[in-house]
Amino acid sequence: MNDLIDQLRSEPALAYKLAVGVLGFDPVSPEVFQAAQEVQNSPLVNTLLSERDVDGRHPRHPYSKWVGAHWLLYLLADLGYPPGDQALKPMVDQSLEWLLGDSHQKSIRNIAGRVRRCASQEGNAIWYSLKLGLADDHIQQLVEKLILWQWPDGGWNCDKHPEASHSSFNETLIPLRALALYALLSGDVQASHAVERAAEVFLTRQLYKRLSDGRVINGNFKLLHYPPYWHYDILFALIVMAESGFIGDPRCQAALDLLESRRLPDGGFPAQKAYYRTTNRNSSLVNWGGTSTIHMNPFVTADALCVLRLAGRYRPSSL
Repeated sequence: MNDLIDQLRSEPALAYKLAVGVLGFDPVSPEVFQAAQEVQNSPLVNTLLSERDVDGRHPRHPYSKWVGAHWLLYLLADLGYPPGDQALKPMVDQSLEWLLGDSHQKSIRNIAGRVRRCASQEGNAIWYSLKLGLADDHIQQLVEKLILWQWPDGGWNCDKHPEASHSSFNETLIPLRALALYALLSGDVQASHAVERAAEVFLTRQLYKRLSDGRVINGNFKLLHYPPYWHYDILFALIVMAESGFIGDPRCQAALDLLESRRLPDGGFPAQKAYYRTTNRNSSLVNWGGTSTIHMNPFVTADALCVLRLAGRYRPSSL
């Protein structure tokens, strides 16, 4: 196994991503089962779950950045925590109680014929509930809401200005991810159609360029982060394109080229910006590798190598 993979494997919480995403082991293989157990028992995951009470619930609001149940479940699912752990169900219930509760529902607005909604919240809840094997009938409700709220151009937006008529990249990527997984697991035709429409929001813009003049939509879209949380960047977009079956679309090539241009001499990739802090209230419980212009970030590197492998641009020397 090459030196880069060996270096990444020093972080047990990356075992699943490396096994499935980078090395390409079959998801039902013994190697992947063992990798998921390594994630579950890793010091990083133990720290993430350290604030639960005796009932398995989290003492803060589910959306408390970045330590509430909503974010912790998203992170566990993203790392490949093994599905079916009922010990996580109280936190899933917390999140669903919030999203389906009266207060949250009353905040949803229909303005100028479009539902203004931060659909990344419902999207993440659908996605991590499915990934963690803890989905119930409430997930179907969230799926139906997302499809109902989809804007004419295929995405979602929470902008309450009546003149806002185009979808938000930040609010569309995660619902796309969620509905793609739901469609894959359920075979739901309506969800599949919603996925195709949402994907076009990004593909028509080559994942980061304006339709009008080809310029970069937002400078942050070109930077690499982990975790992205609800924020959009090209790496997160490429991950979702791969998960939803669009990584082979020629319109992903510019973003793949840009991602490859970020590669460091040691073969890794840096985190160029972080959305978390480890010192303030409502901050991350763990350090996700920090930021640098010259040193690789292991979490960003694992994601980048996974995307490039699925795009046919990377093959580990051990394979």
